[in-house]
Amino acid sequence: MQSRNFRLQRVGDINWLEKNYKFQKISFSLDELVVVDATKGQKDIEKFSAVVSCLVEDVFIPVAAGGGIRKIEDAELLFRSGADKVILNSSLYNDPALATEIINRFGSQSLVASVDYKVIDGLPVVHIHDGTTAIPMSLEDYLLHLEQLGVGEIIFNSIDKDGTGFGYDLENIEKYANSVNMPFIIMGGAGNERHLSSGLSVDGVSAVATANLFNFIGNGLPNARSYMLEHGANLARWE
Repeated sequence: MQSRNFRLQRVGDINWLEKNYKFQKISFSLDELVVVDATKGQKDIEKFSAVVSCLVEDVFIPVAAGGGIRKIEDAELLFRSGADKVILNSSLYNDPALATEIINRFGSQSLVASVDYKVIDGLPVVHIHDGTTAIPMSLEDYLLHLEQLGVGEIIFNSIDKDGTGFGYDLENIEKYANSVNMPFIIMGGAGNERHLSSGLSVDGVSAVATANLFNFIGNGLPNARSYMLEHGANLARWE
């Protein structure tokens, strides 16, 4: 799906993805692959796990997968399907005990917290349930909540910037990237290699994520990685 401000437009199915992008080949331009079931409402974890299993075949980089994990068995299914990490979003607020159970079973490095937010009246507000529901907790307190839970890393995703290609929400990224003692990954808005570089240059940012460069611009990711390496980014050189 192509997403813009969390409004989805269908692009193609798993067969289209495999035909156009061989993950084992494109993975030389990546450090990690993030696969999320963006289905609105009820998600089918069995169907999603089967897709993950197909996508990760012969992919040597870490794979994080999430969307619709509601119980420990859902996480176990994704791990068995090839995921190295699982991603939680709504459950981190609605059922934090699930995060604790995953961490106790698989370790904190296995759990990624996805934080979606919108700026409302000048303040970033965390949203859950596919970006439809604001929570009555400040972003600062929510990030502290996640750190206390013991999650391994955070994906910080701007709904306002999602799919725009206009660049990351650097104002809030600069404000919150150092507010937690764990890897801080930013998402939402990257449209070119300069955006990736500018995001990675922010103090406290551990990694940058993009969907559009991967899905809709031919050699976008290989070219972006080359550009970033040429401009001094601290990235592995895959030969």
